[in-house]
Amino acid sequence: MQNFSLLKRAGRASKPVLLKRGMAATIEEWLMAAEYILEGGNSQVIFCERGVRTFADHSRNTLDLSSIPVVRKQSHLPIIVDPSHAAGRRDQVIPLSRAAVAAEAHGLMVEVHHEPEKAMSDGAQSLYPDQFALLCRQVNAIYDIFHSKSV
Repeated sequence: MQNFSLLKRAGRASKPVLLKRGMAATIEEWLMAAEYILEGGNSQVIFCERGVRTFADHSRNTLDLSSIPVVRKQSHLPIIVDPSHAAGRRDQVIPLSRAAVAAEAHGLMVEVHHEPEKAMSDGAQSLYPDQFALLCRQVNAIYDIFHSKSV
């Protein structure tokens, strides 16, 4: 996000760009980083909220759910959430995912592994497949509440 040469180069690419928020970046800095890519002609940018650095030690990062409605209001670009990276802990991934969908994130990026204890990296934050299936059912139900045709 803060490598401006890389952002400009990504702007000339014809590939989608997942722009993760820096751990200490403000929302304005994040939005301006996307402008470097857009200015180069690449409109395929997706914001990814993955938590910011705080003094909390109950998770790897603190997921900034308030960034979702702010980015949705200030940008036409989609925003997804990476609760796995934010939490760094499996037991927080499902609740954070539900909250992100309720805050109207456009999507989620969740780590899943059949044997997380054997994963080469990030096993502690990876869901088991059955947990992922549960997560999908729950977030679909939350999504349906906000997108019901009767509302």
